[in-house]
Formats: sequence, C-alpha cells, structure tokens
Amino acid sequence: MEQPLTPDIDVADVIKEEGGDAFKLCYQCGTCTATCPWHMVRNFPPRRMIHQARLGLSDFEAEDMWLCVTCNACVQRCPRGVEIIDVMRALRRSIASLGIADVPDALRMTIKNISSLGNPLGEAPEKRVDWAKDLGVKTFTPGTEVLFFSCCIPAYDPKVQRIAQATATILKKAGVDFGILDGSENCCGESVRKAGDEELYQRLAKQNISILNDNKVTKIVVSSPHCYHTFKNEYPELGGKYEVVHFTQYLAELIKEGKLKLTKEIKKKVTYHDPCYLGRHNEIYNAPRQVLESIPGLELVEMPFNREYSLCCGGGGGRIWMETKKDERFSDIRIEQALETGAGAMALACPYCMSNFDDSVLTTGKEDELVISDVAELVAQAL
Repeated sequence: MEQPLTPDIDVADVIKEEGGDAFKLCYQCGTCTATCPWHMVRNFPPRRMIHQARLGLSDFEAEDMWLCVTCNACVQRCPRGVEIIDVMRALRRSIASLGIADVPDALRMTIKNISSLGNPLGEAPEKRVDWAKDLGVKTFTPGTEVLFFSCCIPAYDPKVQRIAQATATILKKAGVDFGILDGSENCCGESVRKAGDEELYQRLAKQNISILNDNKVTKIVVSSPHCYHTFKNEYPELGGKYEVVHFTQYLAELIKEGKLKLTKEIKKKVTYHDPCYLGRHNEIYNAPRQVLESIPGLELVEMPFNREYSLCCGGGGGRIWMETKKDERFSDIRIEQALETGAGAMALACPYCMSNFDDSVLTTGKEDELVISDVAELVAQAL
C-alpha cells in the first residue's frame, strides 16, 4: 500500500470541509460526465464519483481517482454551479491519505521531489536560474519594478527553457526593469494542491510568500497559467497579495504602449491553443490573440474548439507528471484539430502545454507538419 500524501485525515471531514456545499447543490444531472474531455476517449464518470462521495462511500477505482485534469469545463457548464474540482481535490486528499486508493508511482515521486528539492524534476535548487546565465538577467532586489517568475518546467527542462529565455529576451529588448529570484524559491505548489497534498502546498506557498515579501515584490510576471492562477487566486488566502500578470497580458500592454515594436514579418498560418488555466479558469482569451495579431505577416486561424471550449492538453491536476495511454492523450487529438485548420504552427502560452504538444508531434509523426511555438518565441522572432 502506498504511503499517504497527508496523514491522519478523515474522509468525511475533508469532504465536508472542501466539498460540502457541492453535495448540497448537485442534483446528479450528469452534465459533468458529458462535458469532461475524458468522455472523448474512455469512460470516466464524475457524476457517479460525486454521488458515491456524497453517500460517504469510498469504493472508488484507483485509476479514476487520478484522471481529473482540473480543466474547469465541467465547473463552467454545471447548471448548479458545483465546484467539482474542489470535490475531486477533497477525494484525492482524503482517500489517498487513508490508503484506500494507491497514488500513482510517477506522481508520488514527483511530490517527493517537490517536497525535498522544491521542484518536480528532482534537480538541484541552485540550477533553477541556469537558464538565464547567458542572457544578462539580473537578480531581483528590492526596488526592481517587475519579478519574472519562471515555472519549474522552463527553468529546468532543456526542451522547454526556450519559453523563459524568449520572455527574458523580450523584456530586455523592451527596457523593462525586471529581475529573477536567486533560486531559493520553490515550485508554486499548484499541481501539488490539485493532487491532494494540502500540507505540502501550504508549506511551499508560505515559504515562497516569505521570500517574495522579504524582497518587497509587488508585481510578478509569470510564464505559466498555473503559477498565475496560484499566485493570483490562492496565495492571498495565506497573506501573499501581489499584482500578478501573465506574460501574454504584459506583452499586449507593451505593444499597445509602443514599448515593443514588432517589425520582422513571420509569414505563417498560426492557430492558438487556449490553456485551461489561462482561459476557462481566469478568462484570459484576448491578450494572446492580440499579441499574435500584432506580428507582421502572421495569419491567425481558429480551431473549432477554442476559447472556453478549448480541449485540455491533459496536463492539469497533476496529470503532467503521470503517464497517459497513447490512445487516450488529449494532446494527440488537439494536434489533429490544429492541422485541420491548415495551420503550420500552433502557438501556446503554457509550459505544460508545450511539454505535452512537443511530445505529441513526435509520437504522432507530425513534427514536419506542425511547429509548436510559445507566443513569446514568435514575438522574439518578430523583433
């Protein structure tokens, strides 16, 4: 039996704490099950799981416990306003803690890495800032206008570092007074919390808040929608209140104010993928499109499933750290949807999406047909 994520938690207490109101509201219409992207590839019944939890039952399938990608599609369309993600988080927290359902090995190892080293990839903390060593990026000190906070993935994963590097290059070109922390910071804790380890999330958040406050940080620009959501919507619960801006929003403002001039043509047909945590969770749809439309020569085309109907890449809710069967990967389906538009490139605004789509174009053999680029990369090319 797996070790619990958080010890000594009673199922009923956690469900009452985090999902009690949901059970009062839910009238079992099944909209959540019909809306869930898993409905496209397999049977995953959120309605049944909520019903079982409501009755205090715990005979859940171990695999089902960890499928939810917290994409927010079900929450957005629930006619009763049930916060289904909170229910799933409560179930994971309570059931895993009692050893009723096994924690997937990959997720358990990731949580161990984050707990001991402050990052999910198990890398040395001092390597967190290596991505910036040749870019002349300064270390943030009190009085610096903007803190650029890179997500763990572009900080450590060589294949995704291009997101952080492109963003930093743009900020320098625009003359922004910005800096990065010295590597003492931790993972923001977003996926940890969604995976059910509330205790570890609280520890990570409090440590980060202490570091941010000691440095007198007031404004944070982030590359990840997951960091954005956590800093903006969850850290205030623990006293961490900052102005938080996703880099696509910041780029849109720089372009609008004339501080960033895009002059080089990029003659490409590009489609944009809305990340769940930027779009459905935080309703940021226009800024990334405004940035792309500002690039000379670039033709922006939409996939049928866009904005609030965008298909999740499959990386939310801790699933970025878990294996998904080849014929069940949302990212593979999304690649086909992008190609159907006639686009030769898909623009992204999330490191989780980048990691999943980079993998999918390779495993589906589409790397010669579709280029995967972050919005920041395209902007950097247009400078």
